[in-house]
Amino acid sequence: MTQPLLQCSTCGSNDINKNGTTRHGNQNYKGRDCGRQFVEHPKWRRISDETKATLGRTLLEKIPLAGITRSLRLSESWLQQYVNGYYATVPQPVHYFRYHYLFS
Repeated sequence: MTQPLLQCSTCGSNDINKNGTTRHGNQNYKGRDCGRQFVEHPKWRRISDETKATLGRTLLEKIPLAGITRSLRLSESWLQQYVNGYYATVPQPVHYFRYHYLFS
């Protein structure tokens, strides 16, 4: 039984080299064609656009962040950074008041 060849996650090429280890001890690989480094079984995953759309709807419903992280399986630190970045892009209305002082 032959072992399937490892492919580069970016270009799909089978022409790869071992490239040391990560700080967690996993084998790091590098594609020769594209130069991209990757790990065979990464523990992280990219947040999809569909999940971000669901996240936007849940934030409008005023669901607590802890509940959102449990239901959408997101990390609390990523969610807090995402919310802070989103809040920074929302235009904040500027209110100013005129104070009339009456002098006698």
